[in-house]
Amino acid sequence: MIKLKQVVIYDTTLRDGMQGEGITFSEEDKLKIARKLDEFGVAYIEGGWPGSNTTDTEFFRRAKDVKFSNARLVAFGSTRRAKYTPDEDPLIAKILQADTSVVTIFGKSWDLHVKEVLRVTLEQNLEMIRDTIAYLTAQGKEVIFDAEHFFDGYKADSQYALATLKVAEEAGASCVVLCDTNGGTLPSEIAEATAEAVRHSGIFVGIHAHNDSELAVANTIAAVQAGAAHVQGTVNGLGERCGNANLCSIIPILEFKMGIRCVPDGAVAHLTELSRYVDEVANVVPNDALPFVGASAFAHKAGVHADAVEKNPRTYEHIDPKAVGGSRRILISSYAGGSSVVHMAKRLDVDLNKQDPQVKSLLDQVIGLEREGYSFEEAEASFELVVKKALGLYKKVFDLKGFRVIVEKRGPDEQCITEATLKIAVDGVEAFTVAEGDGPVHALDSALRLALERFYGKELAKIKLSDFKVRVVNTRAGTAAKVRTIIESRDPEGSWSTVGVSENIIEASWKALADSVEYGLLKHLGNR
Repeated sequence: MIKLKQVVIYDTTLRDGMQGEGITFSEEDKLKIARKLDEFGVAYIEGGWPGSNTTDTEFFRRAKDVKFSNARLVAFGSTRRAKYTPDEDPLIAKILQADTSVVTIFGKSWDLHVKEVLRVTLEQNLEMIRDTIAYLTAQGKEVIFDAEHFFDGYKADSQYALATLKVAEEAGASCVVLCDTNGGTLPSEIAEATAEAVRHSGIFVGIHAHNDSELAVANTIAAVQAGAAHVQGTVNGLGERCGNANLCSIIPILEFKMGIRCVPDGAVAHLTELSRYVDEVANVVPNDALPFVGASAFAHKAGVHADAVEKNPRTYEHIDPKAVGGSRRILISSYAGGSSVVHMAKRLDVDLNKQDPQVKSLLDQVIGLEREGYSFEEAEASFELVVKKALGLYKKVFDLKGFRVIVEKRGPDEQCITEATLKIAVDGVEAFTVAEGDGPVHALDSALRLALERFYGKELAKIKLSDFKVRVVNTRAGTAAKVRTIIESRDPEGSWSTVGVSENIIEASWKALADSVEYGLLKHLGNR
């Protein structure tokens, strides 16, 4: 095992990450993420393959006007094609037009691909690698060589796979990157092949792992332990098929578990923020189960765990959540026991212990609500309102007098029209509103906002509904089943979730919506 002091982080979210199913970035999206990655402190940002699509071409054109503080922007492409010299290949010309100081070129390291995909001789493939890198270095570019399918190639013909690295080095590459392109290599195989590559190389050796066997992070760490000092990956593991190595796991492992510097001082504390930012721009629902940065990474449900972690966090947390910009969560359920109630009371500045009668009463209430189909694990804001009411800390924001929702479809080809009529009262003063929406929840939300605007306009303006989920509670009941709705709302300071349950989906939605708005208003009115 080689002990490194520093590893270079190379982010390929904007190229390899964009190849993930359902991931689409506009050039504006790519510019936003590139700025965020630079602010975070990665060393290299692979922007895409110029000339392969109009988005990447436009991104590189606009990126010329962006001044990066920490990162160097990289253009990606392939070695010259067999029928061209480097100066004749239009794809190489497109790479140069991107005008980046760094270029990453991939070439074949597996004889199978050379013979059956490129359909050239093994020697011709080496010439293509040599010519391309030599040409680009002569143009003043730093060139990184991605040895595609290196580990499969190493297993088939280790001497030839290593020869592709040597040719790249001799041609002027600054780093050779070993790619587990199919994602099927085991950590022990990664370590052996990487160690051999390091022994034969006089330049930096890197690792680029895919997650098809769910080993991308483990394989990356194995490669670093074997001497790889350059790590490629994507934020949140985005990427083709099963994704790429997840930098949001790799970075804290390197920094906290292995003592290897890879980003600037203090950067890791912004890792969760970076993770959520990329998900937001990509318009994907965050994966709560992601290590380090997922919402569940430091969530405790079992009563034994919740009780122990309150006494000493080290009992069930391998690092301090704050180290990666996260926070501890004590999940609310009958499984968590009195610890969850005591934890919530502390947040409300109420000193309780598990023996207090109020704790027993609240637990009984939670158990009863769970029997009805409620789940507070994803709806901590609703649980906080339950606790406030039980402890006498609750102040009613508004009273519902009634609502009606009408959905009308006027023809087979016409869109549905949804209208909500709502009457509420605030301190005895009634407000009656009517609003249309794209659906029942949207219409109710619009009507409620119109009604509350005259009473809480400033506070209400900060609250935005950001997500809406529906779950069937008892599926055997068919269309008469209870449904559980979860509504997520946010303001400039963060987000919160609330829950509603009913056999009627509109009533369930109203309960979650009312809790969500009420929680947000109480927060901004200073009643937390």
